[in-house]
Amino acid sequence: MPFGYPVMLELAGRRTVVIGDDAVREGKVDGLLAAGAGDVLVVAATPAALLDELETMDGVTVQRRGWRADDLNGAFLCVAASRDPGERAAIAREARARRVLVNVMDDIPACDWAAPALVRRGELVLAISTGGASPALAKRLRVQLTEAFGEEWSEVLAVLRAVREETLPLLPDFSARARRWSDALDVDEASSLVRDGRADELAIRLRARLLDGVTA
Repeated sequence: MPFGYPVMLELAGRRTVVIGDDAVREGKVDGLLAAGAGDVLVVAATPAALLDELETMDGVTVQRRGWRADDLNGAFLCVAASRDPGERAAIAREARARRVLVNVMDDIPACDWAAPALVRRGELVLAISTGGASPALAKRLRVQLTEAFGEEWSEVLAVLRAVREETLPLLPDFSARARRWSDALDVDEASSLVRDGRADELAIRLRARLLDGVTA
């Protein structure tokens, strides 16, 4: 199975590169920024309106020209697109020579990683991959998950993080902590309370369940 090992990459503080008009058009820069990238080099000639917009964004550098091998120097990750098979192969070859993780759109042999279809709700990230077998199915499933996990999940995750950080010192044993969280968290309750504007109540309920019987 291609791309069978899923990972989540830390992009903060690392240089990323987007090459090609189609990569810009498909929103690859926006995806990197949403994932925390803060140093993005964009090498493309068009589309002009999108490039104009990208030039106004912090952490984005736009070069309106064809790509060069040295664009990849010092990069951690590259997303590229080209309608020329030879150029696609060259981008992958130069990236790998520099140990840059590369994804050349619609060219599986030129990819070290696959870009899954994503649903983002704050810190909650739902990723769907078909290993390149059916991007259409991945997009269809993304629509379904977008409907199933509404905007309230961003706040749900914020509450869960806050409660976890607050209670962590009182629950030092990993196995015991995991069991308590499994028993304490009701995902339907969590989303319902936040939708109703009762996020504080969710936090109170979670703390009470997690710390039941625990002495400070």
